[in-house]
Amino acid sequence: MTIRVLVADDQALVRTGFVTILGAQPDMEVVGECGDGRAAVGLAECLRPDVVVMDVRMPVLDGIEATRRLAGAGVAEPVKVLVVTTFNLDEYVYEALRAGASGFLLKDAPTTQLLHGVRTVAAGAALLDPEVTRQLVGRYAARIRPAADGPGGAPLTPRELEVLRLIAEGLTNAEIAAALVISPETVKTYVSRLLTKLDLRDRVQAVIYAYRRGLVT
Repeated sequence: MTIRVLVADDQALVRTGFVTILGAQPDMEVVGECGDGRAAVGLAECLRPDVVVMDVRMPVLDGIEATRRLAGAGVAEPVKVLVVTTFNLDEYVYEALRAGASGFLLKDAPTTQLLHGVRTVAAGAALLDPEVTRQLVGRYAARIRPAADGPGGAPLTPRELEVLRLIAEGLTNAEIAAALVISPETVKTYVSRLLTKLDLRDRVQAVIYAYRRGLVT
Protein backbone atom coordinates (compact mmCIF):
# COMPACT_ATOMS: atom_id res chain seq x y z
CA MET A 1 0.00 0.00 0.00
CA THR A 2 1.46 3.34 -1.08
CA ILE A 3 1.63 6.17 1.47
CA ARG A 4 0.56 9.44 -0.15
CA VAL A 5 2.52 12.37 1.30
CA LEU A 6 2.16 16.15 1.08
CA VAL A 7 5.23 18.22 2.01
CA ALA A 8 4.77 21.76 3.37
CA ASP A 9 7.89 23.81 4.11
CA ASP A 10 8.79 27.36 3.12
CA GLN A 11 12.49 26.54 2.77
CA ALA A 12 12.89 25.39 -0.83
CA LEU A 13 16.03 23.36 -0.17
CA VAL A 14 14.49 21.54 2.79
CA ARG A 15 11.27 20.92 0.89
CA THR A 16 13.14 19.59 -2.13
CA GLY A 17 15.19 17.33 0.10
CA PHE A 18 12.09 15.87 1.75
CA VAL A 19 10.37 15.39 -1.61
CA THR A 20 13.43 13.64 -3.04
CA ILE A 21 13.89 11.34 -0.04
CA LEU A 22 10.22 10.41 0.30
CA GLY A 23 9.61 10.09 -3.42
CA ALA A 24 12.45 7.60 -3.76
CA GLN A 25 10.75 5.10 -1.44
CA PRO A 26 8.86 2.24 -3.08
CA ASP A 27 6.00 2.54 -0.58
CA MET A 28 5.62 6.33 -0.76
CA GLU A 29 4.33 8.87 -3.26
CA VAL A 30 4.69 12.64 -2.88
CA VAL A 31 1.36 13.94 -4.17
CA GLY A 32 2.08 17.62 -3.60
CA GLU A 33 4.34 20.25 -2.09
CA CYS A 34 3.92 23.86 -1.02
CA GLY A 35 5.61 26.67 0.89
CA ASP A 36 2.92 28.10 3.17
CA GLY A 37 0.24 26.90 5.56
CA ARG A 38 -2.77 28.10 3.64
CA ALA A 39 -1.64 26.23 0.55
CA ALA A 40 -1.02 23.17 2.72
CA VAL A 41 -4.61 23.23 3.99
CA GLY A 42 -6.01 23.68 0.49
CA LEU A 43 -3.90 20.95 -1.05
CA ALA A 44 -4.56 18.54 1.80
CA GLU A 45 -8.32 19.04 1.55
CA CYS A 46 -8.14 18.51 -2.21
CA LEU A 47 -5.59 15.70 -2.45
CA ARG A 48 -6.40 13.88 0.83
CA PRO A 49 -2.84 12.63 1.49
CA ASP A 50 -2.19 9.96 4.10
CA VAL A 51 0.39 12.19 5.83
CA VAL A 52 1.27 15.89 5.70
CA VAL A 53 4.89 16.63 6.59
CA MET A 54 4.39 20.11 8.06
CA ASP A 55 6.88 22.83 8.94
CA VAL A 56 5.97 25.05 11.90
CA ARG A 57 7.04 28.53 10.89
CA MET A 58 5.65 29.38 7.45
CA PRO A 59 4.22 32.51 5.78
CA VAL A 60 0.52 33.31 5.18
CA LEU A 61 -0.59 30.68 7.70
CA ASP A 62 1.76 29.01 10.17
CA GLY A 63 2.03 25.26 10.56
CA ILE A 64 0.24 25.24 13.91
CA GLU A 65 -2.93 26.83 12.58
CA ALA A 66 -2.70 24.75 9.41
CA THR A 67 -2.46 21.62 11.56
CA ARG A 68 -5.45 22.72 13.63
CA ARG A 69 -7.54 23.16 10.49
CA LEU A 70 -6.55 19.75 9.16
CA ALA A 71 -6.41 17.62 12.30
CA GLY A 72 -7.84 19.61 15.19
CA ALA A 73 -10.83 18.89 17.37
CA GLY A 74 -14.05 19.02 15.42
CA VAL A 75 -12.50 18.33 12.02
CA ALA A 76 -14.85 15.88 10.30
CA GLU A 77 -12.18 14.07 8.28
CA PRO A 78 -8.84 14.78 9.97
CA VAL A 79 -5.58 14.40 8.09
CA LYS A 80 -2.53 12.94 9.82
CA VAL A 81 0.18 15.56 10.33
CA LEU A 82 3.85 14.99 11.10
CA VAL A 83 5.42 18.24 12.30
CA VAL A 84 9.08 18.94 11.52
CA THR A 85 10.95 21.64 13.37
CA THR A 86 14.37 23.00 14.22
CA PHE A 87 15.23 22.71 17.91
CA ASN A 88 15.29 26.49 18.41
CA LEU A 89 11.60 26.51 17.49
CA ASP A 90 10.68 23.90 20.07
CA GLU A 91 8.32 26.26 21.89
CA TYR A 92 5.92 25.82 18.99
CA VAL A 93 5.85 22.04 19.02
CA TYR A 94 3.64 21.67 22.10
CA GLU A 95 1.03 23.90 20.50
CA ALA A 96 1.28 21.92 17.26
CA LEU A 97 0.66 18.68 19.14
CA ARG A 98 -2.33 20.21 20.89
CA ALA A 99 -3.56 21.34 17.48
CA GLY A 100 -3.81 17.70 16.43
CA ALA A 101 -0.42 16.71 15.03
CA SER A 102 0.37 13.01 15.30
CA GLY A 103 4.01 13.62 16.10
CA PHE A 104 7.14 15.61 15.42
CA LEU A 105 10.70 15.28 14.26
CA LEU A 106 13.71 17.53 14.08
CA LYS A 107 14.67 18.76 10.63
CA ASP A 108 18.19 17.46 11.06
CA ALA A 109 17.00 13.97 12.00
CA PRO A 110 18.56 11.13 9.99
CA THR A 111 16.75 10.09 6.82
CA THR A 112 15.81 6.79 8.45
CA GLN A 113 13.94 8.66 11.20
CA LEU A 114 12.01 10.74 8.68
CA LEU A 115 10.95 7.63 6.78
CA HIS A 116 10.09 5.81 10.00
CA GLY A 117 8.09 8.85 11.13
CA VAL A 118 6.00 9.01 7.98
CA ARG A 119 5.31 5.27 8.08
CA THR A 120 4.46 5.36 11.78
CA VAL A 121 2.03 8.27 11.46
CA ALA A 122 0.47 6.79 8.32
CA ALA A 123 -0.19 3.58 10.24
CA GLY A 124 -2.19 5.55 12.79
CA ALA A 125 0.39 5.61 15.59
CA ALA A 126 1.93 8.63 17.26
CA LEU A 127 5.58 9.53 16.87
CA LEU A 128 7.49 11.20 19.68
CA ASP A 129 11.24 11.60 19.57
CA PRO A 130 12.12 10.50 23.12
CA GLU A 131 15.08 12.82 23.65
CA VAL A 132 13.27 15.84 22.26
CA THR A 133 10.19 14.99 24.30
CA ARG A 134 12.22 15.00 27.51
CA GLN A 135 13.70 18.41 26.78
CA LEU A 136 10.73 19.99 25.06
CA VAL A 137 7.86 19.14 27.34
CA GLY A 138 10.00 19.28 30.46
CA ARG A 139 11.13 22.80 29.59
CA TYR A 140 7.58 24.02 29.13
CA ALA A 141 5.95 21.99 31.89
CA ALA A 142 5.32 25.06 34.03
CA ARG A 143 3.40 26.66 31.19
CA ILE A 144 1.48 23.48 30.40
CA ARG A 145 0.30 22.74 33.96
CA PRO A 146 -2.16 22.67 35.56
CA ALA A 147 -5.51 22.25 33.85
CA ALA A 148 -8.87 21.01 34.98
CA ASP A 149 -10.24 20.77 31.46
CA GLY A 150 -9.80 17.99 28.97
CA PRO A 151 -10.59 14.30 29.17
CA GLY A 152 -11.30 12.78 32.52
CA GLY A 153 -12.03 9.12 32.04
CA ALA A 154 -11.84 6.29 34.53
CA PRO A 155 -9.20 6.42 37.29
CA LEU A 156 -5.88 4.78 36.45
CA THR A 157 -4.29 2.01 38.44
CA PRO A 158 -0.90 2.70 40.09
CA ARG A 159 0.85 0.74 37.33
CA GLU A 160 -0.99 2.63 34.59
CA LEU A 161 0.06 5.89 36.23
CA GLU A 162 3.67 4.68 36.23
CA VAL A 163 3.46 3.91 32.53
CA LEU A 164 1.85 7.29 31.80
CA ARG A 165 4.60 9.15 33.67
CA LEU A 166 7.29 7.27 31.76
CA ILE A 167 5.57 8.01 28.44
CA ALA A 168 5.54 11.69 29.38
CA GLU A 169 9.26 11.54 30.15
CA GLY A 170 9.86 10.39 26.57
CA LEU A 171 10.60 6.71 27.12
CA THR A 172 9.88 4.19 24.39
CA ASN A 173 7.95 0.98 25.07
CA ALA A 174 11.21 -0.94 25.28
CA GLU A 175 12.66 1.54 27.79
CA ILE A 176 9.46 1.43 29.86
CA ALA A 177 9.59 -2.36 29.85
CA ALA A 178 13.17 -2.30 31.09
CA ALA A 179 12.40 0.28 33.78
CA LEU A 180 9.41 -1.63 35.13
CA VAL A 181 10.87 -5.10 34.50
CA ILE A 182 7.95 -6.21 32.36
CA SER A 183 7.67 -7.29 28.74
CA PRO A 184 7.18 -4.82 25.84
CA GLU A 185 3.89 -6.59 25.05
CA THR A 186 2.68 -5.87 28.57
CA VAL A 187 3.66 -2.23 28.14
CA LYS A 188 1.60 -2.06 24.94
CA THR A 189 -1.38 -3.42 26.84
CA TYR A 190 -1.01 -0.81 29.58
CA VAL A 191 -0.63 1.99 27.02
CA SER A 192 -3.72 0.89 25.13
CA ARG A 193 -5.70 0.56 28.34
CA LEU A 194 -4.81 3.98 29.73
CA LEU A 195 -5.50 5.69 26.39
CA THR A 196 -8.94 4.08 26.36
CA LYS A 197 -9.64 5.00 29.98
CA LEU A 198 -8.64 8.64 29.46
CA ASP A 199 -10.30 8.87 26.04
CA LEU A 200 -7.01 9.95 24.47
CA ARG A 201 -6.14 9.49 20.80
CA ASP A 202 -2.48 8.55 21.09
CA ARG A 203 0.80 8.93 23.00
CA VAL A 204 1.07 12.56 21.99
CA GLN A 205 -2.13 13.39 23.80
CA ALA A 206 -0.99 11.24 26.72
CA VAL A 207 2.16 13.35 27.13
CA ILE A 208 0.14 16.57 27.06
CA TYR A 209 -2.41 15.12 29.48
CA ALA A 210 0.27 14.06 31.96
CA TYR A 211 1.88 17.50 32.07
CA ARG A 212 -1.37 19.41 32.15
CA ARG A 213 -2.55 17.29 35.07
CA GLY A 214 0.72 17.74 36.95
CA LEU A 215 1.56 14.03 36.88
CA VAL A 216 5.14 14.79 35.81
CA THR A 217 7.46 17.41 37.29
